[in-house]
Amino acid sequence: MNITALRPRLISKLEPVADIFIRAGFSPNQISYLSLLFGVFCMVAYAKSSFVLGSLLLLVSAVLDLVDGTVARKKGCQTDFGAVIDWVFDKYVDALAILGVGLSGTAILSRFFPLPPEVDFAVVAVAIFGSMINTFIKPVVYAEVGFSDRVGGKIHDPLEGVGFFGRPETLIVLIVGASLGYAWLSVLVIAVCTNLSAIQRIIYLSRSLS
Repeated sequence: MNITALRPRLISKLEPVADIFIRAGFSPNQISYLSLLFGVFCMVAYAKSSFVLGSLLLLVSAVLDLVDGTVARKKGCQTDFGAVIDWVFDKYVDALAILGVGLSGTAILSRFFPLPPEVDFAVVAVAIFGSMINTFIKPVVYAEVGFSDRVGGKIHDPLEGVGFFGRPETLIVLIVGASLGYAWLSVLVIAVCTNLSAIQRIIYLSRSLS
């Protein structure tokens, strides 16, 4: 079980925000591009060690990511391309945010051990890799197994709730941790937990698909 399983409830709470974008004439894809743009701004802020500002920008990006699908559903303009860029932009935002912490030069393991800065950046790389592979498992399953059932224009399957540390957990840990001055700890937690969660999903698949 993870927070992703609660996504429908959260989206329903954001319907008033979606209505604002609909009245303003925004298309779902435009909102997706805005989400990516705020992710870029977050990276720049984090890289400059402006962690509170960066976390606020990342929060806005996350909210926009939830809103674009609601706007598409309400306007009846769901497209395959929209679903694709929504997924791809999510991964870009995750990577950009974590990379921003790395570019800030904040010490991670080197604050405890006499290690070179390259080791800290390696932790950042592991965090980005874990974030990517933890999510990448799902489209691989869709392609190999042929799962194609859709809910609201997006592929939806039981794997959505498998893995204790998904994208929502990653964003929450990074936003809260960085805003409190613990960006280094957030990246370390993400590096460990995303990869453990990926292993959990692989074990689940080995049992359910064997």
